Amino acid sequence: MDYALVGSFPKASLGSCVWRRDNLNKNCFSGSYVAVRVSRCKAWDVLERYCGAGSQQHLLKRHTIGTKEKTTFYRRHDKKFLVNATAGHPLESEPDAYNPKSIWNSIKNGVDAFYRFSRPHTVIGTALSIMSVSLLAVENLSDFSPLFFTGVLEAVVAALFMNIYIVGLNQLSDIDIDKVNKPYLPLASGEYSIGYGIMIVTSFLIMSFWLGWVVGSWPLFWALFISFVLGTAYSINLPLLRWKKSALVAAMCILAVRAVIVQLAFFLHMQVHVYKRPAAFSRPLIFATAFMSFFSVVIALFKDIPDIDGDKIFGIRSFTVRMGQKRVFWICISLLEMAYGVAVLVGASSGFMLSKCITVLGHAILASVLWNRAKSVDLNSKAAITSFYMFIWKLFYAEYLLIPLVR
Repeated sequence: MDYALVGSFPKASLGSCVWRRDNLNKNCFSGSYVAVRVSRCKAWDVLERYCGAGSQQHLLKRHTIGTKEKTTFYRRHDKKFLVNATAGHPLESEPDAYNPKSIWNSIKNGVDAFYRFSRPHTVIGTALSIMSVSLLAVENLSDFSPLFFTGVLEAVVAALFMNIYIVGLNQLSDIDIDKVNKPYLPLASGEYSIGYGIMIVTSFLIMSFWLGWVVGSWPLFWALFISFVLGTAYSINLPLLRWKKSALVAAMCILAVRAVIVQLAFFLHMQVHVYKRPAAFSRPLIFATAFMSFFSVVIALFKDIPDIDGDKIFGIRSFTVRMGQKRVFWICISLLEMAYGVAVLVGASSGFMLSKCITVLGHAILASVLWNRAKSVDLNSKAAITSFYMFIWKLFYAEYLLIPLVR
């Protein structure tokens, strides 16, 4: 321990021996603790002779020679003094060993950084979609048993772990792009190192597959595996991969996960694994898959609208880069309005009056809100476009509240 301390001392303080001596002499004769400070001054005189020698090895050798009492004195008294001097703290004071406010701020900042790293709008979307699709497997009230809630919890947790892996890998692959498009993300801002980011995504990937394997549900495991393959191929910069460079392939990846895998795999997880029933593709499931296909395409197209600057710089040929922000924006609005129109017709054909009223009215309201909000967006403002993109995700959440009511 003493060797480590001495070894670090020259780098931090040998170059300022004279200053620290003068500073110490000023402190030695002020205040009421003269005796203690005089002893520190004497200790410094000894150290100054070592500094003048200019040799760390000589310092170590001279330090180890002496009586047991001197060694004990050095360790108990001057070791603390040297640490303060090396760290640049005032020699007569020590930093607080425990600061509850500082610890609380560190925890709060850590949680905030991870919150941004996890891309919360995708986390909420994943959790809501799985819970909504799971409800499609419920046939009567007796199905709401502990078995149902356990099955939903297993699926949600495993999928969220995989979700964090996918969004984390995307950030690791896009650090330079995110410095332009999303400088608030932890990797782009420097809050997270690359090594720390790799550790997070690797840990969550392992936990996701481990949980999927322990649960023993093949629909769940295959959902995780396909999401892993597509999410990795979408982001990672390797030959024949990084599919996000191709606008069409990127859109197909998002559509496959959000529209197909989520709907079918998690429904089958509940239907086959939890309830032990034969696989069946009901009318609400087909509607959910078709509607979310439209929505997934919109998300895939719209997410690139606010990112056009960084994509241009780094050669990402998105539809927005090719066709312009305004054109892609109104294509997205048109696709969503078409989807809401189909949803109104599906709701109107329902044989259940409650389902008919809620689904028709709900989708009509969402379509109207979307149109009115779209007309007021300033397409020259990145902040306005980003805000509207978050609004699209809110519509995505709202749809998963309506899907279980389609009967």
